[in-house]
Amino acid sequence: MAISDLELPTGVVARSDASAEAHADALALRVADALRQAIDNRGSATLVVSGGRSPVAFFDALAQQPLDWRQVLVSLADERWVPVNHASSNEALVRRHLLRGAASEAKFLGLYRVAGSLEQAAELADAAFAELPPIDVLVLGMGDDGHTASLFPDSPNLDQALRADCPRRVLPMQAPSQPTQRLTLTLPLLAGARLPLLAIQGQAKLATLAEALAPGEMASMPIRAFLHSPLEIYWCP
Repeated sequence: MAISDLELPTGVVARSDASAEAHADALALRVADALRQAIDNRGSATLVVSGGRSPVAFFDALAQQPLDWRQVLVSLADERWVPVNHASSNEALVRRHLLRGAASEAKFLGLYRVAGSLEQAAELADAAFAELPPIDVLVLGMGDDGHTASLFPDSPNLDQALRADCPRRVLPMQAPSQPTQRLTLTLPLLAGARLPLLAIQGQAKLATLAEALAPGEMASMPIRAFLHSPLEIYWCP
């Protein structure tokens, strides 16, 4: 299967690259161009990215892009509730691979908060994210189960997080297959991004995307909440 075989909704466009390196470079160029445009138009830019293993090459490529990084705010779509020096921390990943060299001048707003419980941490993060400007560029990933950010099928707070009128910016989440507790941005904040991008790799993710494009409940495959205009999908085999 190729991504060109998929029937995409109007306003959703897809790009296929031959290799993971080309995929990362193309995504970095697109994001950098959009950030430059935001800085030119409004004086600053906000970038929200996803964690995990997949974005490492993209982060490395983006860090080398010529930008006025002092005018860029970087944040996360989701985070594991672990200290920032933990091996599974998305913030640590971003700091290690993106916020280096000239890009280290960017501001960073993290989700992790020290608190007595996950709910308290989510409340603290929710208050902090009241200061997040409108998102100029959002880079999402997708799991084989159709989750994106930490919007997992069957997570207790999923229905609230996917509400278009959800009053919370940040909610606690649980990955059903993993014990790690999570924090995620909710649909209204994510859906407000000026440029949403979805980056996926491999045939398994392409098959998941094809399934998500078919009619079905949003809660069973939360990525469905974003498969509409505007959206740009970047894929490589």
